[in-house]
Amino acid sequence: MQATSKSERTRQLIVEKSAHLFNSKGFAGTSMQDIMQATGLTKGGIYGHFQSKEEIALEAFEHASGHVIRLLGEKVAAQESAVDKLNTLISFYRNYVTTPPIVGGCPVLNTAVEADDTNPLLRASVVKVLNKLHKSIANIVKLGIAAGEFKATFNAERFSVLMVSMIEGGVMVSCAYGDAKYLNTVLDQLQAMVEQERIL
Repeated sequence: MQATSKSERTRQLIVEKSAHLFNSKGFAGTSMQDIMQATGLTKGGIYGHFQSKEEIALEAFEHASGHVIRLLGEKVAAQESAVDKLNTLISFYRNYVTTPPIVGGCPVLNTAVEADDTNPLLRASVVKVLNKLHKSIANIVKLGIAAGEFKATFNAERFSVLMVSMIEGGVMVSCAYGDAKYLNTVLDQLQAMVEQERIL
């Protein structure tokens, strides 16, 4: 395994520390002073690795969302059947509001809401993650249909859009109320939808 240079380690430190800041305080609410304080670096030390706060925010989002996607992917990959993969994916979000994988909550939701009209580069990065989620869910459904686990009429693309939209909406409402029951209601509904499409 190739050893990382001091420069690469410093860059990674900035990204990791900033990921929690941006996810908690948002792009607009995070100052260079916050990043300096979190990393223990001077402004010159930070700008020696990044050209702008926006560049840090982009890499910080990719780091945060990548961490969530990896955790999710590992759990789903450990399951054999398409039904178990979908149910594992749904179960992953059961404690998402109370114990999020990244400090500050869901990086996809947080960044999507803030970057919608103000930051096209961040928005494009969010869309890339959403596309990946949609594609992964649709592929699981298609595998399940091919394996005879789901009905042939189960619409993979439609379900993937519903699943991602419902979960992100559930996360938002639960965070607003400070109560996981809203997200759990959504997750219960998604599990019921999966059950309806199963061939028993």
